[in-house]
Amino acid sequence: MQSTNHSNQDHAQDAAPLLRVRDLRVSFRTDKKTMVETVKGISFDIPHNTTVALVGESGSGKSVSSLAVMGLLPKDNSSIAATSVIEFEGRNLLAMSPDERRDMCGKEISMIFQEPMTSLNPVFTVGFQIAEVLQLHMGMNAKQARARAIALLEEVGIPSPATKIDAYPSQMSGGQQQRVMIAMAIACEPKLLIADEPTTALDVTIQKQIIDLIEALRKRHKMSVLFITHDLALVGEIADQVIVMRHGEVREKGDVRQIFETPQDPYTKALLMCRPSLDTRPWRLPVISDFMNNSVNGNNGADLDLRERSRGCSGQEDTLLEVRNLGKSFYFREGLFGRKEFKAVQDVSFKLARGKTLGVVGESGSGKTTVGLTLMRLHQATSGQALFEGKDIIGMSNSEFMSYKRRIQIIFQNPYASLNPRFTIGQILLEPMRIHQIGSDDNERTEMAMQLLQKVGLPPVAYHRYPHEFSGGQRQRIAIARCLTMRPEILVCDESVSALDVSVQAQVLNLLQDLQEEFGMSYIFISHDLSVVKYLADQVMVMHQGKVVELANSDELYHNPTHPYTRQLLSAIPRGLQN
Repeated sequence: MQSTNHSNQDHAQDAAPLLRVRDLRVSFRTDKKTMVETVKGISFDIPHNTTVALVGESGSGKSVSSLAVMGLLPKDNSSIAATSVIEFEGRNLLAMSPDERRDMCGKEISMIFQEPMTSLNPVFTVGFQIAEVLQLHMGMNAKQARARAIALLEEVGIPSPATKIDAYPSQMSGGQQQRVMIAMAIACEPKLLIADEPTTALDVTIQKQIIDLIEALRKRHKMSVLFITHDLALVGEIADQVIVMRHGEVREKGDVRQIFETPQDPYTKALLMCRPSLDTRPWRLPVISDFMNNSVNGNNGADLDLRERSRGCSGQEDTLLEVRNLGKSFYFREGLFGRKEFKAVQDVSFKLARGKTLGVVGESGSGKTTVGLTLMRLHQATSGQALFEGKDIIGMSNSEFMSYKRRIQIIFQNPYASLNPRFTIGQILLEPMRIHQIGSDDNERTEMAMQLLQKVGLPPVAYHRYPHEFSGGQRQRIAIARCLTMRPEILVCDESVSALDVSVQAQVLNLLQDLQEEFGMSYIFISHDLSVVKYLADQVMVMHQGKVVELANSDELYHNPTHPYTRQLLSAIPRGLQN
């Protein structure tokens, strides 16, 4: 843990808190007659000059609680109970007029939203959007606001801020977009900064930069931070106090060291145990139900199977896929007649053993996903070979490759975009079987689909439902079931668990291990989460700027990295509470 226990924290906590929340109850209207309570009477304080982490899975009420503080809940279908109290420096926010609330929540309380690309207006430059905040809340003129915006971009670490101020959001990387959101949030030097999942799906190095930036800004501006996340490893890096939520209720709260070292609630223990560790590789990852079910009997997860699972390749395994000097370039127009080449993948070579997992890691833009899509022939390779049992699938004609489509499948990163919203789950599963003539008729295919749903942990009733009726984790299970309809030998997993809660992530990782053991499948597991890769992969391939910089067995690479870039990636992994 960083040195976030501040010298002035003791007397700050003796005084009145900066933010005081009591009996917060938020309900949403599901139809004309029904209101559902999603936040169920929670209470907490945020002291001055302190970072408080609000932790829990999706649907726990974390973001709803923060939106209630900001006054951003939709007025037409939500309501806050009359008994609820939200006080900021002794002033009741719920009793303020809309104009008073708007002025306070733009100037004294500000918020960094989870997804910067949907929070930033794509038709305005980032400089215009930062300047708008300054002109509205600080009364600056256009010249003053622009100068202040440049200074803010420099403060949050944007390179060449005088140039980047005129860039549009689409011209910036995800990490840079998040930095712009932070610059907007601190523009008026707020007393309370609410950060709602500010690092979700960011590369591990960018994630560390954002965490360090928020902490540095908190110290410099002497503000408090409400840090919302589902990842307890991040909490240990930044927080002073922790509030754990589940199903709209506070399950546990306390000092960060107490939460990490002596958690009292089974749910807190589950969150701490679900995430893969760099130090151990249990046979199966614990999931929330292991702890919640055991707590009824007083075990609190004590009877979990924590046998160590060995990973690695000896070099004697049967090679299923051999990639030689794979290259992929993209071309862009430059000027009237010119053409510019961007080499996304350069001279990539590796072997994938039968029944083993190759982890592919690197930052965004390193070429990880391009390798996977090129092997699937969703991108056309510029150079190289991919020998599947000795036959080059890159150089095949479309008709020749048709029989190989069934044997190599992909799970895409976004489970919300990869399933057809107009198809039922049954139609999604039956369609590929019909195309590849798997099963003698639809009755047999339906039976196979039902068995696959059971295998991935979904009830038979899911067969008749549509994708929008399922959570993100359930949709990812459906995507896995769709791949299994082809009975593939190679499964490319493209960031397939990156945006999932740690408990759902553990369920999907356990499922992938079970399927590999049962069917002997080989995985190419693409991820920016090095803890997950360490847990699942036998070998790890590190990519940087389109090239392979290191390839080794996972334990060897994590314990003795040889390339400076690999060491940089490993040093950025959040490790929870540090002494």
